[in-house]
Amino acid sequence: MASTVVLITGANSGVGYATTAVLVEASSEFHVIMAGRSLDKLQTAMSEIQATGIKGSLSTLYMDITDDESIKQAADTVMKDRGRLDVLVNNAAIGFLHPDLRTRLRVSMETNVFGSAVVAEIFRPLLLKSSNPYSIYVSSGVGSLTGAATDPWSVPMEEGYRTSKAALNMLAVLEQKKYKSQGLKTFTMCPGLVVSNLRGTSDEARTLGGKAGDPRTSGETILSIIQGKRDAESGTLIHKDGVYPW
Repeated sequence: MASTVVLITGANSGVGYATTAVLVEASSEFHVIMAGRSLDKLQTAMSEIQATGIKGSLSTLYMDITDDESIKQAADTVMKDRGRLDVLVNNAAIGFLHPDLRTRLRVSMETNVFGSAVVAEIFRPLLLKSSNPYSIYVSSGVGSLTGAATDPWSVPMEEGYRTSKAALNMLAVLEQKKYKSQGLKTFTMCPGLVVSNLRGTSDEARTLGGKAGDPRTSGETILSIIQGKRDAESGTLIHKDGVYPW
């Protein structure tokens, strides 16, 4: 059995998919559980990654992070099959545009904050069974209050997405303070501007007109966290080259 069990939400595309591939290509020590709402899409993604030739192992797991019962059932499955969880990558998120402000905020918070918070809460007992647990939230530099206040190029829009990421950052800070003494290392990680379905599924939206980078870079940042290379930055909002201010 693999020595490091990793669960990644939203693993069938974007940063989740790329991170899965990076981990299982890197070492046979990793077993990655690819979690998401569509088992068909997860199976397709898993088959694609396996076809490239990998060292680690993969499995799929149905989980809808907006449904508490679904999350509980997923955690029960991991407990039964693996007995613990070493790394939780809270990656699933949405970018939601709507003309009504209340709707933008509510829908963004439901997935990006409430969903991630409940996933963390329900899987935390499994993480604390690990001898070296990591909790990683895929957040964004656009959730930095300092950045929003001081960057002259900061976009004064996207209230739903940006507010949700700021709230997610707070959840991570509180988790770090509460569980650090039990050995849990918590990170928030900004993946940067990379190819993703977050902005839409058209090629123009996914690549932002060719401006978006390779999400494997984000996966490599997550790998460096799991390998312990960034332990000194636990409890911060990191990116591939350093740390963003809160």
